Amino acid sequence: MKAMIMAAGVGSRLMPLTTRIPKPMIPMANVPLMESIVTLLRTHGYNDLICNLHYHADNISSYFGDGNKFDVSMTYSQEDELMGTAGGVKNCEWFLDDTFVIISGDALTDIDLGQLLEAHRKQGALATIALKEVDEVEHFGVVITDDAGKIKRFQEKPRPEEALSHNANTGIYVFEPEIFKHIPARQFYDFGKQVFPHLVKIGAPFYGVPVKDYWCDVGNISTYCQAHGDILQQRVKTNTAGEIIKTTEGSRVLLGEGVTCGNNVRFEGNVVIGSGCHIGNNAYISNSVVWENTNIGDKTIIKDSVIGSGCTLGQGVKLNPGAVVAEGCTLPDRVEVPTSGKVFYTVGNELHLEQG
Repeated sequence: MKAMIMAAGVGSRLMPLTTRIPKPMIPMANVPLMESIVTLLRTHGYNDLICNLHYHADNISSYFGDGNKFDVSMTYSQEDELMGTAGGVKNCEWFLDDTFVIISGDALTDIDLGQLLEAHRKQGALATIALKEVDEVEHFGVVITDDAGKIKRFQEKPRPEEALSHNANTGIYVFEPEIFKHIPARQFYDFGKQVFPHLVKIGAPFYGVPVKDYWCDVGNISTYCQAHGDILQQRVKTNTAGEIIKTTEGSRVLLGEGVTCGNNVRFEGNVVIGSGCHIGNNAYISNSVVWENTNIGDKTIIKDSVIGSGCTLGQGVKLNPGAVVAEGCTLPDRVEVPTSGKVFYTVGNELHLEQG
């Protein structure tokens, strides 16, 4: 069966972590996020995949190649200019010639795609959206259906008191090839703003299917950290790399291959350390994610933060909650990054702090 992974976006809300890599390749439990999507698709019988590319395209295509090492066949659709969600899919019309799945390359999920496909076929649908119940409706596009599941209306990020539904659009779709009749060629076109309202207007067989499985839109630093906590607490089935250690205090720590720790290192909460990292003596790390090949100096304190790969943090550095250090940065001894501060190198290769 065929599926398309949407991977052309810039991932601006995750900056500066996405300065050098595209959002689908950010580490999630020490594995590129998109690799978990590929594994999910293969598990459900989708082994003929196409992926649209734009931002840092080579990063994705060089990692996955032809898909052979992941037991799938991988094809790519390069977008020199972004074509929108529907426009990007339209470019792949030549490939998607039977019932197919669309899934974002930057979401963490263990959705049962088999059940979704079964519901799609049972309803005789042209298009089906997987829906997930959410509490914070103001962050999502929500979908209103009738009792049979047919989609009647959409609300984009409604205020809680105005929301007519708590079912969010997950960006996971099942389509029949006939969907291409509703998407014009060679122009920017969007599912949420153009295709879906049109399907509702003409009364097409367009359905929403609520799912109970895990789904998280890894859209910003906060949800990125939340998703790691969910992985370590086993709320979602996904790929991980390394060894999960449970401390006597109840913390869960994922240590990548080759991690070394000095004396009296303390972990608290949910912590992920990438492969090849070194943590110095008397360091303290709580509810944080550290990418690979990063050195953390003695007596450094890291709270609720994310550190990119290849960084060096000197002795006595302190990262306050919400801090982000982009990959390749060097922080001198005793530097303090304020709450929600972002550290990165500018185009002129100068170390820059953006206040939260």
